[in-house]
Amino acid sequence: MTQSLPGQRPAQEQAFAWHGRSPVVVVGAGPYGLSVAAHLRAAGTPVRIFGDVMGSWRHAMATGMFLKSTPAATDLSAPEPGGRLADFRREHGEPELTELTPIPCDVFVRYGQWFQKRYVGEVEPARVTAVERPASGPGFLVRLDDGQETAASAVVVATGLNGLAHVPEELRQLVPEGPGPRARVSHTSQHTDLSVYAGRRVAVVGGGQSALESAALLHEAGAEAQVLVRERMVLWGMTPDLARPWAQRLAKPASPLGTGWILAAVCAAPGSVRWCPPAARLLLFRRALGPSGGWWLRDRVEGVVRVRTSRRVTGAAVSGPAVRLDIAGPGGERESLTVDHVLAATGYRLDLDALPFLSASVRRAVACVPGSKAPALRGTFESSVPGLYFTGSLAAPMFGPMMRFVAGTEFAAGRIARHIGAA
Repeated sequence: MTQSLPGQRPAQEQAFAWHGRSPVVVVGAGPYGLSVAAHLRAAGTPVRIFGDVMGSWRHAMATGMFLKSTPAATDLSAPEPGGRLADFRREHGEPELTELTPIPCDVFVRYGQWFQKRYVGEVEPARVTAVERPASGPGFLVRLDDGQETAASAVVVATGLNGLAHVPEELRQLVPEGPGPRARVSHTSQHTDLSVYAGRRVAVVGGGQSALESAALLHEAGAEAQVLVRERMVLWGMTPDLARPWAQRLAKPASPLGTGWILAAVCAAPGSVRWCPPAARLLLFRRALGPSGGWWLRDRVEGVVRVRTSRRVTGAAVSGPAVRLDIAGPGGERESLTVDHVLAATGYRLDLDALPFLSASVRRAVACVPGSKAPALRGTFESSVPGLYFTGSLAAPMFGPMMRFVAGTEFAAGRIARHIGAA
């Protein structure tokens, strides 16, 4: 970051002031933040982006994990041709990936870093600690963890799932919490290395990709893992058929998120989801693309890792050096399970109150989607607070499930950049 003398604004901020406008501040440097910043800069809009480039993908994914998405659904949104994952692979002399090639997370991280250098430029590593509205006038005051302050004409929140990890109440009482062999409970987002549990008994709670892949990695690292799934069965994705007959393509058209008319419709026109009744939008958000495992993961789990379906954790307590879980079975019968660690693969909860950098007054002014704590957004991704935008997963209850995936960056980044430019 550019340094300045005491009492002097950073040179970058001075340059923006000389042109008569404050910069747009983008909070977050993952796929959505990088895509929005790329479009803003291409349009000549002054922008400062804060965060750790691809931070969640580097620090909240265990080593050895793969993306569940296909290559066609993992392109960041560039303002001009040449910024796709395939372009990155070609430039580095690496073979193009197909639907039959799971994408390692480290490949996607390298792609994001390449995209940042090519289309975004400087990303400032300072952490945003406060976004406030000034006492008078438009815009925002943004404070950083290094003590600096900057005025912003608009703020784009692109923090992904940071801070939104959900651990059920039944497990929250277990302490200590976090990664490491001495902790009693942790969330999958807290891990980069699951080999620390080698030789230990680990219960993985959840039935989606995160739970199943974590269980496979634990087993392969030498842990004694078992998965507790609430549903009656584990769902697996279908192996892609690269030569589907036309009748199948018509009956179940392809989309970045899978096959079927509903997915194809919400991917083709995310903006139309906003016009659905709130109850229908929330139902789509909660039910579309439920928990499942990638097709390529199945052989590493079935018959290898113990998976117990129709099991619900009703309580948990520390029992000496171990943890005792109280479990309800398929017929309501009760049992206890003793393990050394509980890994919660229990997803995320969209909650504005989990974004501490938004001041209390700003959070109160943001209207929420009825029945949730996610922001209600206009078609431009702007919230009820003028100049405050939300994108990525926080926008999914308004624009549909595509916003939960990298595939939504093209729709979101273009709309946000055009609206800010026009304003």
